[in-house]
Amino acid sequence: MHDTLNPQPMTAEMVGELLRDAGAEVMVRSGRSESYSAPREFSFEVKALFENGMGLHVVARQFNYRDPWEAEGRVNDLVDVMLLKDGALTPLPKGYPYFQGIDEECGLDVDSLREVVECVRLVNVKLYLLQEMTGDL
Repeated sequence: MHDTLNPQPMTAEMVGELLRDAGAEVMVRSGRSESYSAPREFSFEVKALFENGMGLHVVARQFNYRDPWEAEGRVNDLVDVMLLKDGALTPLPKGYPYFQGIDEECGLDVDSLREVVECVRLVNVKLYLLQEMTGDL
């Protein structure tokens, strides 16, 4: 069930595991999670490559704070996801629910991230060639 008031927090390890479970090769890098002197641009990023050659670059840019003074409430509720094909940013071919005309989906919660992972995992990359030939891509 989706709880908009208290969404499920995401960690680098949790996102990495979600992608591994979907069959991807995964690399994980944490940012500001442990050190206040680290750059504030992101708290973690995860890169994944699927067997079909498609890749995802998941970035949690900043922490959200659920309690005062940053004591225990530092969480990542939302992530941004970039889609890669052959190492370059790309949209998905027509007919998919995500990445239509764009190469980045922003502000995804954990449920949306799961949907994106499943969608990208199942992409038939031959559709790129077909839609290029027909002028649809």
